[in-house]
Amino acid sequence: MSNLPHNILHRNTHELTHPERRRHLHHWLAVAAGLGLSAAAPAWAKDPALPGKGVRVLPLKSNLIEEAFQTLLVMRALEQLGYNVAPFQEVEYPLAHLAVANGDATFIANHWNPHHAEFYKSAGGDATLSRKGVFAAGAVQGYLMDKRTAQKYGITSLGQLQDPELAKLFDTDGDGKANLVGPNAGWGAEAVVFHHLKTFDLEKTVSYTQGSYPALISETLARFKEGKPVVYYGWIPYWLSNVLRPGQEVIWLEVPYSSMPGVQAGTNTKLANGKDYGFPLNNQYIVGNKKFVADNPAAAKLFEIMRLPIADITAQNALIHQGQGTPAHIQRHANAWIRAHQSLFDGWLNQARAAAK
Repeated sequence: MSNLPHNILHRNTHELTHPERRRHLHHWLAVAAGLGLSAAAPAWAKDPALPGKGVRVLPLKSNLIEEAFQTLLVMRALEQLGYNVAPFQEVEYPLAHLAVANGDATFIANHWNPHHAEFYKSAGGDATLSRKGVFAAGAVQGYLMDKRTAQKYGITSLGQLQDPELAKLFDTDGDGKANLVGPNAGWGAEAVVFHHLKTFDLEKTVSYTQGSYPALISETLARFKEGKPVVYYGWIPYWLSNVLRPGQEVIWLEVPYSSMPGVQAGTNTKLANGKDYGFPLNNQYIVGNKKFVADNPAAAKLFEIMRLPIADITAQNALIHQGQGTPAHIQRHANAWIRAHQSLFDGWLNQARAAAK
């Protein structure tokens, strides 16, 4: 789905300094310039039903296929408002935030707050970006373990993997250390995992297994089906929670105490249920370029009022895992969701049009 250069899509963002990121952005964002992106429609193009007529929009998303559905819903709504919406481009989260902040792209629909707080701040924060209204509320993330092993050995906390005998139960490469399957570089969660392993004195007994998360999780699921112990980082909404269900096949592990790195330092990660999974509860936002939002009140209102239940995202992700993961499938999923919620969708559009008058 992407026309962006290979090095942007796959280079580890931790290897890029801030100036380097900008140079790479300007290299590929010639693509966006070629699309003729503009912030506001000319006066002659104004139409009450189509307040976005004449305005080009470039959406960005990560390379997670599970985020296409949410992005497409926003794109469909913008198209109904008359905006000329280009196909989304796939870029790592740090670069996506910078591109939107710079005005080289228009929006991302999968900004997690506070999970992506570091990326938001580095891109200029509220001075360059607009983040209003919760798109999807209550995203949970943390560490999970198969319930069989957890109950057999009485494991409830990540900190218990300090014990070499317990840790080696999850050894998949023969080095005697637990292999904790974690998030990709550039997602934001990897900094938290590294921080936790160091803070909770787990580096001697736990290895952070990192690479292609979807591929690693497929291997993890296969190990589980073979009756072998597994431990991994996960989140909801994601298709995996429909297969390895928290409380059923797997359990959430607590952490010894709240501890977050970077701009989230000092955050209390304990949830309303009294459990501490090591990550704060997150809400997902549609983040737009601040100038674009100021110049386009219809889009601004849309970004603010769209709401998508976490359960709907999880259900769509499950369809992907069941084999409906082609672009055509996901387009159909988005269109079907709109038809099933037509009055709600039309209500968003009417509010957006009213905001443009």
